[in-house]
Amino acid sequence: MFEKNAYSFGKTVHQPYDETVAQVKELLMQQGFGVLSEIDVKAKLKEKLGIDFQPYIILGACNPNLAAQALSAEPNLGVLLPCNVIVYKTGEKETAVMAMDPVSALNLVDNPDVEKIAHQVKDLLTEALKSL
Repeated sequence: MFEKNAYSFGKTVHQPYDETVAQVKELLMQQGFGVLSEIDVKAKLKEKLGIDFQPYIILGACNPNLAAQALSAEPNLGVLLPCNVIVYKTGEKETAVMAMDPVSALNLVDNPDVEKIAHQVKDLLTEALKSL
């Protein structure tokens, strides 16, 4: 079942964290996204603050074709890219996966061309997460 709030959507799956991270990357790739960045939040919080945190990763996902279209329509849009997808451990064999809602985020831009692209991106992200 999908969870949703004003800025993201996703689901909790009953599988281990590492397996989920690998699967999310593969599913994003199948929908035309590349992962441009990976931020290991657990490692960074430990390194910088000495805090023990649950496994948590931020994947910076980008669909190059749609990003090119969006940037052509709105050059300053790069400040809102890429689409972040987070994966974090919620239990022994339970993992949450949430994606930034590009429609909500890109509503900040008053450009109908960008809005149309945002809906395409959301559809692709939704399709990827449905497969989990």
